[in-house]
Amino acid sequence: MTHSATTAPPLDAAPRLPEPRGPMSDAVITMLARDPSHGWASESPARRSDPFGDDLHLALHLCYELHYQGFAGVHPDWEWDPRLIELRGDMERTFLEALREHVPGGDDVDHVLEELLTEPPGAGAVPRHLRRAGERWQLREYVAHRSIYHLKEADPHAWVVPRLRGRAKAALVAVEFDEFGGGRAERMHSRLFADLMEEVGLDPSYGAYVDDAPAPMLAITNMMSMFGLHRALRGALVGHFAAAEITTAPSARRFARALRHLGVGERGVRFYTEHVEADAVHEQVLRHDVVGGLLESEPGLAADVVLGVQATALLEDRFEDHVLGCWQADPPRTSLRRWLVSQNG
Repeated sequence: MTHSATTAPPLDAAPRLPEPRGPMSDAVITMLARDPSHGWASESPARRSDPFGDDLHLALHLCYELHYQGFAGVHPDWEWDPRLIELRGDMERTFLEALREHVPGGDDVDHVLEELLTEPPGAGAVPRHLRRAGERWQLREYVAHRSIYHLKEADPHAWVVPRLRGRAKAALVAVEFDEFGGGRAERMHSRLFADLMEEVGLDPSYGAYVDDAPAPMLAITNMMSMFGLHRALRGALVGHFAAAEITTAPSARRFARALRHLGVGERGVRFYTEHVEADAVHEQVLRHDVVGGLLESEPGLAADVVLGVQATALLEDRFEDHVLGCWQADPPRTSLRRWLVSQNG
């Protein structure tokens, strides 16, 4: 199978429903294709699903996207339909339990944040590979993967704003203002990423590569949405956001070099150079004002902040291992669920 090369819809159009990947995602897609007034009943297979697998994460992605841009032809009333919320809750519990089981845990926030400032051996393996031995098709795959999040960059973090108070809220809103271009639509990070996609010959339409993205990528964005949509997980969302901002600047610097090495023009590189400049400042704001302000008012959330940091590292490592495992196989294979159609290289 290949990604469709048909004419792309307008960039602001709602994406179409993707293809199912198992009983969980098939149940959700079947549900969304109907009018909400119709009856629907199904035993939830969430507890029998792989908590890091394709089926559960596509199904979760479908549920969460109803809170973002929705889907073409899907009735907006599904967003808060109690049957779908109940089904989503089963999947979230399965996913969250697995995250807690796979991270060390604890409540020493300063320690886990300090660890992020010291890069372990092998850090930045994907941009290093792209610069030293990467090919254009691998770069295009990586950009397609990351489009699942970056075309809505900072949107999941916005959910936590009304759940914070005082210094933490003011500081987080300041960071979000930068993420959304400082009031200039053409400088929004999501727009800069769409520019990069165009530069490497990819479709920049929102949701264009959901069918192509495997579970390791969907799990990262699902984690953000789950943390953001639940007030009880506000500490985990702040921990995730802090981890992302602390680690982005050095990673973005490597990616900018890799893109230039592979012949991407400055319009495409701008997405990463913007992050080098912005996130060096955001790191300090997140660490001292957002995390510090949150824990001053709610010290009991320290363990959740640690969960957010550690879960981010866990899922990013799983994603990186998946991508490099595919690219470094003999012979190399696609890290997506199917090969991309070649457009501009």
